[in-house]
Amino acid sequence: MNPLPALVLLPVMGGGLAWLAERVRPHTVVPSRNASWWVMLATLIVETLLLAMVTFNHPTIRTGPWLEHFSMPWIPTMGIAVRLDMDGLSLSLIWLSLLLCFLCACLATRQITVKAGTFHFLFLTTLTGIIGTFLATDLFLFFFFWELMLVPMFVLIAVWGHEDRQRAALKFFMFTQGSGLLMLLSILGLVITHDRETGVLTFDYFTLAQTHLSPTLSMLLMLGFFIAFAVKLPIVPVHVWLPGAHTQAPTAASVLLAGILLKTGGYGMIRFNVMLFPDAAMHFAPVAMGLGVVGVLYGAWLSCAQEDIKRLIAYSSISHMGFVVLGIFTGSRMGMQGAIIQMLAHGLSAGALFLIAGTIQDRLHTRDMNRIGGLWTAMPRLSATGLFFAVASLGMPGLGNFAGEFLVLLATWHVSPIIATVTTVGLVLAAIYALRMVNRVFLAAPRGDQLPLKDLPIQQMAIFACAMIFLVVLGLHPQPFMTFSAPSPLSVIEVTGQGEHAP
Repeated sequence: MNPLPALVLLPVMGGGLAWLAERVRPHTVVPSRNASWWVMLATLIVETLLLAMVTFNHPTIRTGPWLEHFSMPWIPTMGIAVRLDMDGLSLSLIWLSLLLCFLCACLATRQITVKAGTFHFLFLTTLTGIIGTFLATDLFLFFFFWELMLVPMFVLIAVWGHEDRQRAALKFFMFTQGSGLLMLLSILGLVITHDRETGVLTFDYFTLAQTHLSPTLSMLLMLGFFIAFAVKLPIVPVHVWLPGAHTQAPTAASVLLAGILLKTGGYGMIRFNVMLFPDAAMHFAPVAMGLGVVGVLYGAWLSCAQEDIKRLIAYSSISHMGFVVLGIFTGSRMGMQGAIIQMLAHGLSAGALFLIAGTIQDRLHTRDMNRIGGLWTAMPRLSATGLFFAVASLGMPGLGNFAGEFLVLLATWHVSPIIATVTTVGLVLAAIYALRMVNRVFLAAPRGDQLPLKDLPIQQMAIFACAMIFLVVLGLHPQPFMTFSAPSPLSVIEVTGQGEHAP
């Protein structure tokens, strides 16, 4: 049995069971937890075991850069198929998705007490959309999963968010939906062009990659994809939905947004902008790199001015995603590897910081750093954990974020020493806002009016430790991840103009 369909369908099926569990036994608590939470956790465990089987078995069974392939007809008259393909890039991002979902399940979703079954269903449905996006190689199916991520996340923010949740959810929906329609137009334009050239109507990624396009049409189609991915990443100036969505979303949704959904934008730029339209991407690279530098500096500068801890982490995500854009459009393997390492490292560090911010808000009922005060005396374990991930976020050598940023800057230096030099200012600003947050939230003198606070239990510390260990390994020995997570095989076409176009 092919595991790829199960990887995609299992979360939404488990979400349906979680929803039913709440309806059948709405008052079940074992101990103090809703039955739907146990169903969700079981779903994530089975999903992880299935992904582990794919990871450790198929590279020894199947040769070539593609680890798994599944295809079956869906709408044959329109050339649409359910086609799923997994390479190292998609596999590494799916692992990141599951790890962060486990962190959410163990540390955040248990806090949901109102309509918990519905929350878990929407949470797992979003995971289905994310995994499908990382696997789909039929462009119609890719667009389907791309939109599937949107609606559940919109509801999660609008229903379970904080004080200004409706406005934040609406802005998130409008930006992502509008840019998604531009991507749909580009998909249809590419499909129609291929149909006119060959008489074959298809949405197959590998077949469409061989379509001959004029320079003007190639640039227009590439821009349609780029805008959609730029909004999701996000890139300045289409970033304005992000601070409100991250701040107003419930903790689990904030982790999904910062840790995973932003990475679908980077994945899309690699898989579609650079690989489907290599010439257009090469000509557009100076503009994209300029936008990346602006994002690095703008996000870091605004992070230094924030008083709301979640808004600070949100703006820092804009800055870190600027490094991803820079690395992708350097046109070098080193830059691409740095961008992928940065996505993995940022997913863990930003996701963990949002979990810590959510824990602080639950205990103190505020996100204002002026009202939080020093927590080290009252909550030493949480404070030490927050210090680690804040230091990782600023790019401390020996941790994963540094490895990604260093590779990106080195690759950028070979393209433009001026751009690389200017970008390093973002690293200085990152140290300022990260250490400012650490000092004000954890190390400052405790406020006299604070009530006794409960620290993180040992079990939750053990969960955070998994992310810490991964960041240390990623920083000290990144080479296996650089090799394993390389996109395949159209990267060969980009460099040499040759190569397989199907697994």
